Amino acid sequence: MNKQDKECDLEELKIEYEKLREKYELPSFSELNILFDIEEIDTETEFLLRKIRRVVADKMTGYLRFIEIILNPSNSPLFFFKLIKRLDNTDKDILSNLYEELGKVEVETIALDLEHSEKNEAEFIKEMHNLFNNKIRIELLGVIRKLSEDNDNKKKENGGSYFG
Repeated sequence: MNKQDKECDLEELKIEYEKLREKYELPSFSELNILFDIEEIDTETEFLLRKIRRVVADKMTGYLRFIEIILNPSNSPLFFFKLIKRLDNTDKDILSNLYEELGKVEVETIALDLEHSEKNEAEFIKEMHNLFNNKIRIELLGVIRKLSEDNDNKKKENGGSYFG
């Protein structure tokens, strides 16, 4: 597929989404695309909202799995053990709450897969946009920034020993 075809598909996706956005008072295409990368969805479908919901749910599942690795690192790469040492109990509480919330999202996704309803798909998309934008993104970003902090000062304090 060349660049021109992709641009046409994207425009078609935006047009089809706009019809549904007006019908169900959904967030703008741009907002959803920034948060959930929906621009790659194939427009040749009768169930556009289902496809969008699945993309949104996949993104949320990715965050769920990441949080799971941090909270229960028993089978995770050694790299994560070093990062986890940077978190305090408050951070772990935040992650636990997010994990619980994202777990509920995963169950809701299964229910939507089992019983299709365009209205329910739209409600899910609105709820996830709101939840992600106003809570998950903000709280998770705070923890991620802490995980990515440079801990050179701690290494110097304990004589440069990694395990100190």
